[in-house]
Amino acid sequence: MEFEYDRIDHVQLAAPIGGEQKARDFYQHILGFKEVEKPDTLRRRGGVWFQAGTVHLHIGVEEPFTPAKKAHPAIHVKNIEGLKKYLAKMGVSFLNDTNLPGANRFYVTDPFGNRLEFLEWE
Repeated sequence: MEFEYDRIDHVQLAAPIGGEQKARDFYQHILGFKEVEKPDTLRRRGGVWFQAGTVHLHIGVEEPFTPAKKAHPAIHVKNIEGLKKYLAKMGVSFLNDTNLPGANRFYVTDPFGNRLEFLEWE
């Protein structure tokens, strides 16, 4: 092949129309992502973009809305046990999963029902 894949640029998840503030409350104020300003040409579509390090998440709005309960982004974390303690302190429920050998991982559901995976390799 004359090309190679480098990395995922961003992942987009959906939310119901008007869900931008709820997304900010969760992704920014709980998970610690920073809001990224959308380009003027895309702002009218609604939604909100976030970034933490090299991880970019875009929350787009759609109607009718259906959450991604199986499909999900998997975010690699350094010090995943620290994240678990933080989420527990913030009252965010998570589900540990030991089915992937060599990975410490868990799942969180965002306020819209979208599944998020966080993992750290041993």
